[in-house]
Amino acid sequence: MLEKEVINFERTVLVGIVTQNQSEEKLNEYLDELEFLTFTAGGEVIKRFSQKLEKPNPKTFLGTGKIDEINIFIKEQNISTVIFDDELSPSQQKNISKILDCKILDRTNLILDIFAQRAETSYARTQVELAQCQYLLPRLSGMWTHLERQKGGIGLRGPGETEIETDRRIVRDRIALLKEKIRTIDKQMAVQRSNRGAMVRVALVGYTNVGKSTLMNVISKSEVFVENKLFATLDTTVRKVVIKNLPFLLSDTVGFIRKLPTQLIESFKSTLDEVREADLLLHVVDISHADFEEHIVSVNQILLDIKSNDKPTIMVFNKIDAYKHLLIEADDLITEKTTKHYTLEEWKTTWMNNVGKENALFISATNKENFEEFREKVYEAVREIHITRFPYNKFLYPDYKEAAED
Repeated sequence: MLEKEVINFERTVLVGIVTQNQSEEKLNEYLDELEFLTFTAGGEVIKRFSQKLEKPNPKTFLGTGKIDEINIFIKEQNISTVIFDDELSPSQQKNISKILDCKILDRTNLILDIFAQRAETSYARTQVELAQCQYLLPRLSGMWTHLERQKGGIGLRGPGETEIETDRRIVRDRIALLKEKIRTIDKQMAVQRSNRGAMVRVALVGYTNVGKSTLMNVISKSEVFVENKLFATLDTTVRKVVIKNLPFLLSDTVGFIRKLPTQLIESFKSTLDEVREADLLLHVVDISHADFEEHIVSVNQILLDIKSNDKPTIMVFNKIDAYKHLLIEADDLITEKTTKHYTLEEWKTTWMNNVGKENALFISATNKENFEEFREKVYEAVREIHITRFPYNKFLYPDYKEAAED
């Protein structure tokens, strides 16, 4: 008889702050996402703590009273991990660790941990390790407090600082080695990309967990790993796809997220080369998510960072089967109508109607809803790029409705 596997989730608490630039509503949205990240990493959120501050405390991020409140709670509830929604400076992390007797993580560290869990190939593992080393380097001093030799004084002068310097040198050497390894793999991948010939390249981009891999599976009839967790896909998957008789290359890329660590953008730049070299972007959006408009802004910002914001783009609003809007009762004269109350039809009459020359599609990849319209739109966009590149192929690929089925 097979034994049932028992998964032990780490008991965690989340911490965030309300500032002039971040309202309470915005903080709750971020903490919801942080809770999903924590679940993805293998943690169970027991409680959330928040505090109103003009700006983060430079020493302990929070005020002393709130830190003491968290300290009492983690001792009473046997909490093993405290996760902060913003990136902590090395000194903040060190000071908090002295007060709270548990593991202290910030949003960046948590995302890096998820990436480390999800990295399947040697290339992805190398990229994640590089990001981790770059994150770790300025934080090494706080990891040697167990030596208790940094305080100075009689009898306490010794190898403590030497130990840290040795470790810094090891980490710097490791970073140099990993960068060299990534450069070598980049050259190999550049050769692979050049060997793909002059086929039109289409890249799926979007926020994490919006259904890019599901869409990839449906359109390319392949088996790409899909899971309802954040960052299920780290490695770029490229498949040859044929719609009617028109072939092109489709790549599924790593999902983006708000407050994406700069170390990850740096180390995953080469993975994002698939986006940079694409002729057409399919920007997939989870329209059933309450904050999908913010997700679009986050993705567009990262596309701007990697200089890919000017490419032809089709907006694909996915998961229409899961979309639910808030209702206002007929006799309710108080509630003000917001975008949360919009039906899909009402959304279609907003800015979505004009995005990218009316390139807005509303589909459900899981249920293949409106999938024929999606195929037609992609076919026409790829065909236009193809016949611009090869005018003599115009008669090979007629309009979608006239083209023979593949």
